[in-house]
Amino acid sequence: MLASPPDLPILTALPGLRAALAQGTRPVIITAPPGTGKTTLVPVAVHDHLRVQGDGRTGAGPEDAEAGSPRARPRRGTPAPGRIIVTQPRRMAARAAARHLARLLGEEVGATVGYAVRGERRASPAARIEIVTSGLLLRRLQCDPELIGVSAVVLDEVHERSLDSDLLLALLLDARALREDLPLVAMSATVEAGRLAELLDARIVEARSGLHPVEEVWAPCRAGRLGPRGVPRELLAHVAGTALRALASHEGDALVFLPGTREVDEVVRRLRTGAPDGVEVLPLHGRLPAAAQDAALSASAPGRRRIVVATSVAESSLTVPGVRIVVDAMLAREPRLDVARSMSGLVTVGASRASGIQRAGRAGREGPGVVYRCCSPTDWARAPLAPTPEILTADLTRTALELAAWGAPDDDLVWIDEPPAAAMASARETLASLGLVADGALTPLGRAVAGIAADVRPARALLAASPVLGRRRAAEATALLTADLRTADADLPALARRLRDGGPGSGPWRAEARRLERAAGARDVGERAAGKGMGPLPSPAGSRLPLDAQEAIALVVGLAHPQWIAQRRGDDPGPGSPARYITVAGSGARLPEGSPLSGQRWLAVAEIDRSPTGGREGLIRAAAPLSEDMALELAAPWLDHREHLSWRGGTLRSQRVRALGAIALSRAAGADLDPQEVARAVVSRVRDEGLEVLAWSEGASRLRARLALLHAHLGDPWPAVDEGGLLERAEEWLVPAVLRAAEAPSSRFSLTQVDVEQALRALLPWPQAARLGQLAPERLEVPSGALVRVDYGQRPTLAVAVQDCFGWQAAPRIVDGRVPVLLHLLSPARRPVAVTDDLASFWRQGYPQVRAEMRGRYPKHAWPEDPS
Repeated sequence: MLASPPDLPILTALPGLRAALAQGTRPVIITAPPGTGKTTLVPVAVHDHLRVQGDGRTGAGPEDAEAGSPRARPRRGTPAPGRIIVTQPRRMAARAAARHLARLLGEEVGATVGYAVRGERRASPAARIEIVTSGLLLRRLQCDPELIGVSAVVLDEVHERSLDSDLLLALLLDARALREDLPLVAMSATVEAGRLAELLDARIVEARSGLHPVEEVWAPCRAGRLGPRGVPRELLAHVAGTALRALASHEGDALVFLPGTREVDEVVRRLRTGAPDGVEVLPLHGRLPAAAQDAALSASAPGRRRIVVATSVAESSLTVPGVRIVVDAMLAREPRLDVARSMSGLVTVGASRASGIQRAGRAGREGPGVVYRCCSPTDWARAPLAPTPEILTADLTRTALELAAWGAPDDDLVWIDEPPAAAMASARETLASLGLVADGALTPLGRAVAGIAADVRPARALLAASPVLGRRRAAEATALLTADLRTADADLPALARRLRDGGPGSGPWRAEARRLERAAGARDVGERAAGKGMGPLPSPAGSRLPLDAQEAIALVVGLAHPQWIAQRRGDDPGPGSPARYITVAGSGARLPEGSPLSGQRWLAVAEIDRSPTGGREGLIRAAAPLSEDMALELAAPWLDHREHLSWRGGTLRSQRVRALGAIALSRAAGADLDPQEVARAVVSRVRDEGLEVLAWSEGASRLRARLALLHAHLGDPWPAVDEGGLLERAEEWLVPAVLRAAEAPSSRFSLTQVDVEQALRALLPWPQAARLGQLAPERLEVPSGALVRVDYGQRPTLAVAVQDCFGWQAAPRIVDGRVPVLLHLLSPARRPVAVTDDLASFWRQGYPQVRAEMRGRYPKHAWPEDPS
């Protein structure tokens, strides 16, 4: 195919690749460092090898299945030359790789080499190599497991471990039962080749490094890389300053790595303010229009230098010409799923060493380079070796849908890492709740959703909303959820107005809306929604029709995420205070400060970010106002009328609650409480919050202290009455007391009704209980004849006047003489004069001084010389 291939290091590995392909159909793994040219030359080598081998498979080419549409089934039996399919993890990389290879051939993209990504395809029927995203090949494979017309599949950058690429590999291996002749080549710069080769029963071909030496410079930021609210602004300023210093100290262009588009835009703004004349600053990320991406991937003009500020899209596959400097913030965004709260999103984490090596390699492709890492050597040593595979941390709802469409249990497939059981169970529950699967099999609606290249929830919303809004309006509203657009104030209707007026992002939004409109039309939504195949779909039949623009957006968002329909907690907080909401699913969420949505009682929420500080409350990133009537219709499966027990302070109330999931709509007094339910509720609260929630009278506290003393000195059968001991035996002493107190019919029960002292007496051992007053008496008789109460604190104590003790030769002892009582001896004015448990010693040594002081002050009281 290439008469004069470029002199790239991968050339030395191509004989090994051809030999591996010639030995049979076992998969081949190519390990090649960044910059070796594997993305450019391996597909060509595979194509040429198969042409030499006389490859001539039959079947329709993929041109009839642009997005894997079921109605565009391959036309089997039609002679057609085989095509090499190459996957890339990102759309930008697929387009760039196709353009680069087409330039080497001296052709336009689409002739011999084409590409296909979501919503865009440039590949003629005669194209020999087609570069596609993993997700798009997944769509085609679902429609045609035999991949008729495909001669080989080359999976590039498998080390990135995206969810689509892991699933695609598993399904391709399963499909080999139908296409044993289909060569499968996996390529990566950092993959664990030995483990993967053993898993796939594959041959390994290694290529030598094509990188020039890259100098390493440590440039840590004093503020650190991550703060309580994400990436600190100080780090962004530090990254911008480091890039300018590096550009002044070294030759070539600079490539700066940051975790997300917000950080890219902020650093671009700073650099454009501070960069010297002749330096062009360009962003590079997936949300940019194709023209802006192409500009960043083109060579700089003569006499000018560039700083390209990119997300991880530039980490692999793409070559940014002229780069000799890399500035790496050493941060990455990874998906995280909170199964308990049905919440998923991207979180910022420290980048792995594998990613750091990949990024640094960008500086050594064209000559010696330098990498400035914005971390310390210690941070680098502590970084994980490789990124966490998405399949272990991401929402698996789409994966579960794909597996249901494939028809094979996931435990029958070969996975690099198996999907976590909890996440898969949650994903299957979600599919069932959305009506997409039943008894493990796809419903007609589920099959229609599976055929749309979008996340499960927006795809379902598109199909459900189209009969109500029309395909175009439904597609425009759904594109707000799928076009990767954001607004700082979370106001989706305001974002839609700006997009319709031609504001930033309007081009990608309109293109995505057109794609979704075509997809909805391809599914014959109108017919099926009427009951001719897809079954009943949720729709606002009782709402006022037609819906205005804001209501249309709320409808689509609510259909996509009914579990995130939310009601504001309390009143409107007013300017400057973020409004807080509770969702149907029970998650707490808040709006960004200053959001114009804060005055809205009800929201249909499209996106919630997990709290960056790990708190229970998420941050609403996109939402639309909706009426209570629409909220009740969209979340109708969660609407419930139930008897509910709830605590308010120390009072348990029975209420009749009308609720929408976790949102209480109305409350009224309920039926009389069942004493058994009251007992369970009291015991549960005591175990959750501790014994302090009970109403401890003075008598109850004293009895507990007396029992604790007896257990400490006599042991069994006297009960342990510490926190753990009482909670363990709560059914023995607390439940009977609660049942007695709750006998009278009422819809309320107060903890003050529980007689804790009487409850504790249920633990007294029999017949030893009869000796309680003897072993640990409530009062002791003193020589004067008075009965004085014993204080059972840390130890038994008796506060008594000195005159009342005249005649005692020693302090009293209790618990069968084992425990001396501590005497607090008081003056006639009840002021302490001595503390002792050795009364005989006090009479001899302390009393003479006390007598000398007290006789003059209290002459009417007796002060004998020998008080014993």
